[in-house]
Amino acid sequence: MTEKSNAQIASVRTGPAVLVVDDERDFMETLVKRLERRGFKVTGVGSGRDALAALGQNKYDVVILDVMMPGMDGLETLREIKLGWPRTQVILLSGHGGEEMGLRGMAYGAYSYLLKPVSLTKLVDTAYLAFEEGGVR
Repeated sequence: MTEKSNAQIASVRTGPAVLVVDDERDFMETLVKRLERRGFKVTGVGSGRDALAALGQNKYDVVILDVMMPGMDGLETLREIKLGWPRTQVILLSGHGGEEMGLRGMAYGAYSYLLKPVSLTKLVDTAYLAFEEGGVR
């Protein structure tokens, strides 16, 4: 096998590039580690503003975005993401939302809306589906 072939195989095995956005630092760091163990390339940030800055510097396939954050909340961040990076898929996470919050997020272009606590399996499956539908790369 040539070096080029090995590189192509490696790129097929890597998961989507994911940006995790959550102001609860422990939750965000734990989620980053757990997603990395499952083959995702993950970056974590603690605010909507930091998320927009990260998106301006790197390409992400999927953003996992907390809804309730101080300053720029998740819905406002979602709107900005869809304006600047319309093909990036966004999964909203909330521990304080209901059906109305989910509907608003979907209307703004979110791929999915999940309630915390969410099983890691459900989140991983949703992220892969979002990645496959988005076709960012």
